[in-house]
Amino acid sequence: MVQVILLATLTAAVAQGTPLLITALGEIMTQRSGVLNLGLEGMMLIGAAASFIALVNTNSLILAVLIGALCSGLLALVHAFLSITCRVHQVICGLALNIFAGGLSGYLGKDYNGIAAPKVLPSFRIPLLADIPYVGEIFFHQNLLVYLSYALVIGLTYMIFHTQTGLKLRACGENPAAAYSMGVNVNRTRYIYVVLGGMLAGIGGSFLILSTVPSWVENMTGGRGWIALAIVTCAMWKPGAAMVAAYVFGGVEALAYQLQAVSVNVSPVLLKMMPYAATVVVLVAVSIANRDKGAAGPEALTTPFVAEDN
Repeated sequence: MVQVILLATLTAAVAQGTPLLITALGEIMTQRSGVLNLGLEGMMLIGAAASFIALVNTNSLILAVLIGALCSGLLALVHAFLSITCRVHQVICGLALNIFAGGLSGYLGKDYNGIAAPKVLPSFRIPLLADIPYVGEIFFHQNLLVYLSYALVIGLTYMIFHTQTGLKLRACGENPAAAYSMGVNVNRTRYIYVVLGGMLAGIGGSFLILSTVPSWVENMTGGRGWIALAIVTCAMWKPGAAMVAAYVFGGVEALAYQLQAVSVNVSPVLLKMMPYAATVVVLVAVSIANRDKGAAGPEALTTPFVAEDN
């Protein structure tokens, strides 16, 4: 019995952590370029709403994910324009977009409240890999977006730390003046990664509506965008570490569901607050662990770049 519950919890941890992971990976790229996007919650909401509306009207899972990514990417483009071109304070801009996206997603989805998704992302086993003892069923009996997240972690790790493109990305976030002097178009680079980050946040929202919570409810992301932001900091802006952190948070959320399933006498309010309490605890632990190392984010994070001044 304990083994069955443990397997179910770990499998659910991967699934529950995937929207957090995909969203956090997008924010890692965004922050590495020197832009802080606090609008992840709103972008996930827009992605979820757009995906659900597209799914109901087209019955196509692929179109639903693509439309969710596109709509969130357009919202991220607004953030890029305001924060990079207009040089609006990035924190204020992100918070404003969260408020705007929350209202817009509620308005767009008002006719879809409580409607169940006509279909969800199916899970399938990867032959041979799913037969690996202990970990096979956990990691290789999932849906396509979970497998996409694995590829994103590997691809982004390689790109950021082992390619010329990644070096330019990191330079824009660490020392944009030096990057500019080497011929890098800093603001164009930032635009690209802000939009890509927003599109991944939209895919994270799509995952929620097509797998985790297959029914549209206003504000259904429930603060996951903020947890994704915390994951970026906990992971020290590294995709591999973000994967571990996302699964830890996903595991806490999955554990809450499993405790309810086995009728453990715990307050539902306490169970709902577990992921957010874990966020605070992990952030404090990471801050203490890195206090003496001086570890911090990209040096030019939130700093606008003006080519004429260089």
